[in-house]
Amino acid sequence: MSKHQQYDKSDLARIAATVTEERGLEPNFSKEVHEQLDAINLPAEDNDPLVKDLTNLLWCSLDNDDSKDLDQLTVCSDAGNGNHKIYIAIADVDALIKKDTPIDEHAKHNTASIYTSARIFPMLPEKLSTNLTSLNFDQIRLALVTEIVVGSKGEILGSTIYRAKVHNKAKLAYDAVSTWIEGKGEMPAAMAAVPGMDLQIRVQDEIAQRLRLKRQRAGSLQLEIFQPKAVFEGEHIIGIAEQVHNRGRQLIEEFMIATNGSTARFLLKKGIPSLRRVVRSPDRWLRIVELAKQYGEVLPNEANSKALSEFLAKRHEADPLRFPDLSLVVIKLMGPGEYVLEQPGATPIGHFGLAVQDYMHSTAPNRRYPDLITLRMLKKAINNESNAYETQELYAFALHCTTQEDAIRKVERRMRKSEAALFLEPYIGKDFNGVITGITPNYGWVRIFNPPAEGMLLKLPKDVSIGNKVRVKLTSTNVEMGHINFMQVAF
Repeated sequence: MSKHQQYDKSDLARIAATVTEERGLEPNFSKEVHEQLDAINLPAEDNDPLVKDLTNLLWCSLDNDDSKDLDQLTVCSDAGNGNHKIYIAIADVDALIKKDTPIDEHAKHNTASIYTSARIFPMLPEKLSTNLTSLNFDQIRLALVTEIVVGSKGEILGSTIYRAKVHNKAKLAYDAVSTWIEGKGEMPAAMAAVPGMDLQIRVQDEIAQRLRLKRQRAGSLQLEIFQPKAVFEGEHIIGIAEQVHNRGRQLIEEFMIATNGSTARFLLKKGIPSLRRVVRSPDRWLRIVELAKQYGEVLPNEANSKALSEFLAKRHEADPLRFPDLSLVVIKLMGPGEYVLEQPGATPIGHFGLAVQDYMHSTAPNRRYPDLITLRMLKKAINNESNAYETQELYAFALHCTTQEDAIRKVERRMRKSEAALFLEPYIGKDFNGVITGITPNYGWVRIFNPPAEGMLLKLPKDVSIGNKVRVKLTSTNVEMGHINFMQVAF
C-alpha cells in the first residue's frame, strides 16, 4: 500500500480479524452455529407460574450510546426507614441457548465479546445478543432478577433472586444521563417520554453514590485507565475520544457490583461451588510501597487496600494529568483479575481492587461466558436442582476464561494502537505535548494529550524520567503493526 493510500475502517476490521486469530480466538461463527441460529426466530417464553410478571415496573437500560447487546435493566423502590430496594434484571440467555450446543461451544471458546472500534466480534451471534436475548426497548423478555435491599448508609441488608418477565421502558445512555444528573444538560428524550422515569434515575443515582461511598470507605481503588476509542464518520476515522467515568457509568457499576456480590453469596448459602472473579492481595505490595515513597507517602508493609485507596485519591487530586499513568503502574503491580473456582467453606480470596470479599461475574451473559455459566447455575439453584456443571468442568473453565480474557485484552490494546496510528498518519512531522510513561535502556514511551494516544519515544535523552512533560515530533506510523514513533524536540 503506497504512503498516500489512506487506510479506512474496513482495513482496521481486517487487521482486527487477523490479530484475533493470531491470539487463538475465533473471529467468525461456524456453519453449525449458523444452522442452529436459523432455527431460532423468537425470544424465549416460559409460562411457569414461578416466573414473576414484573413488566409493569419502570425498568430502563443504561449503557453506552452505541450498545445494542443489553444485558441488564434496573429499577428501584422505597423500602421505608431510609432504605431502598433495587431490582437488577439480567437477560436469561440460557432460555434460548443451551449448554453444549454449537452457539454455546463458540461462546465457550472465545469466552467474551471482543470490542474494537472498527469491528465487534460478539460472543453470541447478533441475532441473539442484540435482539432475541437482549433486553431491548419496549420488548418483554425473560430475565433473572436480583432484588437487593440497600440501607441508608449504602450497606446491603439482604437480597433474593428469582426468574421474571420484564419490559424495558426506556433505553438510556451514560453520557446524556450523566450530563442531566449533573445539571449540565436537558433531560434525555427517552427519559422524558416515560412519566416518573426522571425520579427513578435520580433515586437510583443517589443509591449508587451511597454504595460507592461505602466501598470507598472500605478501601476500593479508584483508578483511571487510559483507553481511547476511535471515532468514525462512515468509513473514515475522524477522531480519538477518551471514555469519561461519569455518574451514569458509576450508577451501573455500583448496581452490578452489588448484584455480583449477591449472586456469589446466594450460591455460597446453597453450598454450591462458584466461579469467582478475584484480584488477589498483591504479591508485589512492597513495590507499591516503594512507588508511594517516590511521592513522599508511606504505606504499611502489609497489603492494605484502604491505605492504597487514600494514596491514590491524594495523587488524583494533586496531579490529575499523570494519574492514568500512575494507575497503570499500580494495576501492573497488583496483577490482573482472574477466575477461580471457590468451594463453600473455603476462605474467599476476594477482590482487592473493589474491596469486596464475595464477587463473581453474573451480569453480562450476552457478552461474557462466565456470566452465562453462573446464570445456568443460579437457575438450577433457584429450583433446588443438581448443579448445571461438574466441579472439574468449572476448574477448567476458570483457567480457560482467564487465559482467553488475557488474549482478548491484548487484541483490544493492539487495535487501539492501530486506530491511533491511522488517525495520526496525516500529522507526521507535527509536534505534540506529552508525558513520559515508560523507559527502557534504549527507548521510552510517551502519552500525548491531544489527541489521546501513546507511542514509542526513540533516542531517549539521558536526563528524562517517568512523569516528565515533553514536546515530541511524530516521525512515523504503521497502521498494520500498530506502531507510532516520536522524537523529542526542545520546548
